[in-house]
This record gives sequence, structure tokens and C-alpha cells, in this order.
Amino acid sequence: MLSKIIYKSFVMSRLTKLYGVVALSTTLLLSGGLTYGQDSSAAQGGGGPATPAPAAAAGGGDVAKGKELFTNNCQQCHNTNEVALVGPGLKGVRQRTPGDAWLQKWIRNSSAVIASGDAYAVKIFNQYNKTQMSSFPNLTDGDIKGILDYIDSENAGGAAQATAGDNQAGGTKASTAAASSSTSSGPSELFTFVLIALLVVMLLVLGVLFVIVTILSKAVNPQTEGEVGTRAQPFVQRLRAGLLGAVNNSTVRSVAIWLFILVATKMSLDGLYSVGIQQGYAPKQPIAYSHKLHAGQYKIDCNYCHTGVNKGKSATIPSANICMNCHGVIKKESPEIQKIYTAIEQNKPIEWIRVHNLPDLAYFNHAQHVNVGNVQCQSCHGEIEKMEVVEQRSSLTMGWCIDCHRKTEVNTKDNAYYDKLVALHSKESREPLKVANIGGLECSKCHY
Repeated sequence: MLSKIIYKSFVMSRLTKLYGVVALSTTLLLSGGLTYGQDSSAAQGGGGPATPAPAAAAGGGDVAKGKELFTNNCQQCHNTNEVALVGPGLKGVRQRTPGDAWLQKWIRNSSAVIASGDAYAVKIFNQYNKTQMSSFPNLTDGDIKGILDYIDSENAGGAAQATAGDNQAGGTKASTAAASSSTSSGPSELFTFVLIALLVVMLLVLGVLFVIVTILSKAVNPQTEGEVGTRAQPFVQRLRAGLLGAVNNSTVRSVAIWLFILVATKMSLDGLYSVGIQQGYAPKQPIAYSHKLHAGQYKIDCNYCHTGVNKGKSATIPSANICMNCHGVIKKESPEIQKIYTAIEQNKPIEWIRVHNLPDLAYFNHAQHVNVGNVQCQSCHGEIEKMEVVEQRSSLTMGWCIDCHRKTEVNTKDNAYYDKLVALHSKESREPLKVANIGGLECSKCHY
């Protein structure tokens, strides 16, 4: 009898220690998970994508410049192949027209060529529903020749086109990676999942320990007549007695209190860090404009509508006049297009709802990033060409911007402005020159 009592005491002491170990391990794991969630949140908050390097020239200076001019001025109405868009496809345009001299006059002022009674010009004008082509009087002969050379290179399928395609694919891949990193699920969800899993595991362990205690108690206690009635009690009563015993256990109470404190702290921190962050905001616009259709399927360049992106602080919201460059002829009967006509008739602007908005205390210049830094639109806005409804993909927090400045390399190639800075930087570090090294982390850059 004495040996059984000693054995029972030994077993119960071991189980009590085991309870303590489980509680301590759970607490440590939860604390580690909380720290991981905070660190990861900070890392994600600063997860600015690196700027992809600009694409190389596709086939010499003229062709490269021609590609840029075609993208910014011609692509909205013409394809480089034989497929007609608003105007005819431009494959073989040199062969089917009177020649380069005629094309130069036509591109600079098509109205004047039509008014002169030129037979081919009048034919094209009538064939495409008398749609008036925009005039480009500022284009030089070299600019127009570059555009025509680019069209020929696109249809020839030569090495220049392959190189341009590879570079464009590389830029798209970088933009896709940036958008993926900005839209990936945050550590907050991961921590919540880990927390729930740990709670479930802890409850299972406590349940198993309770069963072990019950079995060992039966094994070490002698079965007397007085105890038969106790063992014959219903399972619910015995379970209730076991749960009450667990509640009265100081270790279990400590674990429950710490879990409550950790969960409450985590929820409070998540709430504080999310103040002012509109990531995922996708309001319904007054007109159902699809970037997926215009920028994706028809490949309209962003600069065509957002005219200020290369010149000023704001990218600018396109006016109704820009919409009417195409929709004065295309899909005029559409209910959504009719809203544009109504706005013009009433002389009222279209009240677009702003999606991306920085606080007034922060200064951001589009031209500095897009024109000087060659930052792609997708780096901050996500894969805009795939969005039916525009939403804010990046957090746009200060940490996100700072991290981008820390990671982004400055494109110093063939730019004498950076020669001295690169030389000084190379003496102190083997790392490439980053935006952070040229004042990108100074407070006055964004806050005045």
C-alpha cells in the first residue's frame, strides 16, 4: 500500500511538471510568434519593390526613339501589324503609300493633305468613317523615319525585335514580382493561424494529460467498495470534475491569462499599425472604366491619359477631351460612354474617386520617379493593366517608401552627373550606389 502511494505521488509530480513544461513552451512559442508577426509586418511595410532597369534600345538610336514615339503618340489608334484599330494597321505602310515624303506631310498635318485633294488621302479618310487623325507638327523628319523604321522592324521579326521583346519581358517580370510582393498576404494572417493552431495543440495536450492522469489514478488506487460507486458515475460528471480540477490548477490559469494578454496585445498593435492605411481600397467609380481593357488589351500607354506623369508632381486625371479622342467615334451608343457626353454637355467634370492618396505631410513627385528614376507604374500601383477596377495594391507607408530607397540602385550609366558620386561611393563601399546613398533617406526629401 505504501509503495502504491509513493508511486502515485511520483506520477502526479511528474504530470504536474509536464503541465508546466507544456504551458511554458506554449507561452514561448506565442511570444516568438508575436515577435515574428511584428518584425514581418515592419519588413512588409517597407517592402518597396526595386525599380527595373530601363529596356535597351531595340535596334539603334532611330528605332529605339521611334518605338518610344509610336508608343506615346500612335499606339492608341494604330497597330504595327495589319489589324485595324481606330485607324488602319501599319504593316507595309511604306509600300502602299506614295512614300516617306508623303507620310511626313500626312503625319504632321493630315487635314491639309486631305484638303489638297490628294487621292490616296481622301480614300483613307472616307474608308475609316472620316475620322480625323491627330496632327503632329513637332515631329522632325528623323522622328518620323524612326517611327517607320520601328514599324518595319516589328514586322520583320529581326534580332532588334527579339532583343526588345526580351527586355520588355524582363521589365514585366520585375513589375509582376513587385506587384506580387505588394499583394501577398501579410504576416498578421499567418500569426493568427499559428496562434489558433497552438491553442488547439495545447488543448489536445491537456486533454491527453487528463486522460493519462485518470488512467494512472485507476491503476495505482486499490479498488474498494467505496470507490466503486465513484467510478460508476456518469462520464459527464467525471469530465466536469476533471475540468474543475484543471481550472483550479495555477499553471492552467497562468497559461490562459498569458494567452489573453498576448491576443489582446496583438489585436491592439494590428489596429494601431493599420490606422490610415487604405491597402485594398477599390471604390466604385462614376464611370465603369476598365484599365484591363484599355491598358491591357489595347495597350494604351499610361502617358496618353495621365499626361503629367513625366512632367510634374501629379500624374493628373484625364479630362473628357482625352476620352473623346477615341470615343467620339467608338462605342458612342454605350451607356457608360453616354455619361461622358452628358458631362461635356453640362460642362461639368467627371467626378472620379481618388484611389491613391498620400497624407498632406508627405511630398511625392511623379516626374522625379518616372522620368528621372525610370520607375515603372506597376512598381507602386501593381499590375494596373490587369485591373477591371483599380485598387490600392501597395501600403504606401513611410516604411514601404524608405525600404524602396534602400534597395533601389541608381541608374548611373552614361550619366556624367553621377560620376563623382560613384567614384566617392566606390572608395567606401563595394555595393552599388543606392537611392539611400544620394540623400534618399533625408527627412526633408518628403517632409518640408
